[in-house]
Amino acid sequence: MEQTTPQQQGYFFPAEWHPHRATWLSWPHKEASWPGKIDAIYSPYAQFIKAVSAGERVCINVADGKMEQFAAEILQQASVDLSMIDFFHHPTNDAWCRDHGPAFLLHRTEQKKAIVDWNYNAWGNKYPPYDLDDIIPTRIAEKLGLPVFYPGIVMEGGSVDFNDAGTLITSAACLLNKNRNPQLSKTDIEKYLHEYYGVEQILWVDEGIVGDDTDGHIDDTVRFINTDTVVTVVEENKNDENYALLQHNLKQLQQMRLLNGKQLNIVELPMPLPVIYESQRLPASYANFYIANKAVIVPTYRNKNDEKAFDILSQLFPDRAVIGIDSADVIWGLGSWHCLSQQEPTN
Repeated sequence: MEQTTPQQQGYFFPAEWHPHRATWLSWPHKEASWPGKIDAIYSPYAQFIKAVSAGERVCINVADGKMEQFAAEILQQASVDLSMIDFFHHPTNDAWCRDHGPAFLLHRTEQKKAIVDWNYNAWGNKYPPYDLDDIIPTRIAEKLGLPVFYPGIVMEGGSVDFNDAGTLITSAACLLNKNRNPQLSKTDIEKYLHEYYGVEQILWVDEGIVGDDTDGHIDDTVRFINTDTVVTVVEENKNDENYALLQHNLKQLQQMRLLNGKQLNIVELPMPLPVIYESQRLPASYANFYIANKAVIVPTYRNKNDEKAFDILSQLFPDRAVIGIDSADVIWGLGSWHCLSQQEPTN
């Protein structure tokens, strides 16, 4: 751990609903992440960018001018306003900017930002190489002229969620997995979370969902939607392999208290019916929504529970347009809109 940390310098990680300057993405190009389907994801991906760019800039990492031109053509076909798009020639291995992108921090009293560059190992060395992804935060910091903190341990943005009032929620299934930081205890990991995200309280649920190759990221299961309310996914079918896992998480959430001593407000969000492709159960979840400045983008799966989940989230975000974007092909890559994006807050 560095001698001086973000916490000591007055920085913190704001909640996703804090106003954004921009949303960062890494243009999808790795065919092995969507075997046989990468061409099918570009249309919904462009619709996602269109929805986000209605309220903020969208910054896209691309390998080079050729990829930039390809991306721009796809966005133009979707009637995206290219004046809201900034391309950066930052080559990547893959598209999951939530996990390899920068963790943008705000200062508590001054109008300034910083970046945390956690180590990145593609979810426990599952998909090498990941060398280009691992350096993306520092490349972005250099471009934006922001200071960088280096904790020196593995952490992914999809494994943590924040309430803007000093609390972080995460999952033991992911953060305590020995394929990330085997040398660290739970207490050690909590110290890093305190010091580098600027939080005072860490809440733990145990489980992730079946089919999640990240070992159980919180952004597929439990999400803060304001300082004292979470949505948590639940499975209605008692015979489904997710049922017991998600009931266990729900019971844990019901026992939790926030820093002010209050219980969490818990809103249950249904799981989609199982999404299976080529005999593989995919980690489809309505919790993988993204909160942009003017919209909340919800993954849909051509599934009978789409409308129910959409209606619940629409009631929870009355000040934003809640937009469902088809993720039935995107989820073949084992993630959706939240996994693909990373917010940069305004000062």
